[in-house]
Amino acid sequence: MSKKIAIISCSNANLEYFEHHYDIKIFRSMLHLGDEDYLDYTDIKAEDFYKRLEEDKSIFPSTSFMPIGQMIEIYEGLVEEGYTDALVISISKEMSGIFNAALMAANEVEELDVKVFDSKSLAFPQAKMVLTAAKMVEEGKSVAEITEELYYIRDHNKIYFAVNTLTYLVKNGRLSNASGFIGNALKLKPVLTIDDGKVTTVEKIRTFRKAVEHILDLYFKETTGLDVEPFIIHANNPDTRDYIISRLKENDSTLKDVFSMPLTAVVGAHAGPKTIGIGYYIKKK
Repeated sequence: MSKKIAIISCSNANLEYFEHHYDIKIFRSMLHLGDEDYLDYTDIKAEDFYKRLEEDKSIFPSTSFMPIGQMIEIYEGLVEEGYTDALVISISKEMSGIFNAALMAANEVEELDVKVFDSKSLAFPQAKMVLTAAKMVEEGKSVAEITEELYYIRDHNKIYFAVNTLTYLVKNGRLSNASGFIGNALKLKPVLTIDDGKVTTVEKIRTFRKAVEHILDLYFKETTGLDVEPFIIHANNPDTRDYIISRLKENDSTLKDVFSMPLTAVVGAHAGPKTIGIGYYIKKK
């Protein structure tokens, strides 16, 4: 019996901001703003979300992932469509309960062979894995072959963030309270990275401008002599995005396009407005 493989992601991959033709199912998270609930991207786009935060400072966003019952319904729907296998590529399990929920839901659907892969990241790196997996399905590759490629991408990408405020990361539990209180007391603008799936502090810097320069320095230092695919993700910060793109092109005259994307609402709810990240994926030789 031939395999029919479905690819599933979660909305933390920001797939809506990529042009693609693949039929990728999404475990879409919910954004909570006060008493109002919005399905990520479907009910509220990134631009509208950040505008709401700027207009009403009293609102503090929170998020929740798709209920297990709805995940089961998606799996069951795939069975009805004739799928034999599903590969779920989730946000880092250190950042969300989606990974474990997807596993629990899979246990309830015996007719579908489900593998849940921890991207140990989010946004661009996660999306890179999802779109690569979808392409490989079209090429007739097996789940094992696809997973091997996903390990390579997971092990060969890096991202650095300059954060304008620690408030959102701390209140939503993505950084320890201790580092948050210290940062706010000293008005620090930390440089963060994702290390083995966790958000960790690289450097504590006093101004956002200097933090941006620091993430650029890290990028240039680590990518020298490497064939990389650069990317920028931002929480409604087009001016800084454009500045970083200009710096990248100054450094490499052969660089024509730099992919940039907004942080979708359910990610921006944790990072906070004006957050910007620069990262790279090391291409296979």
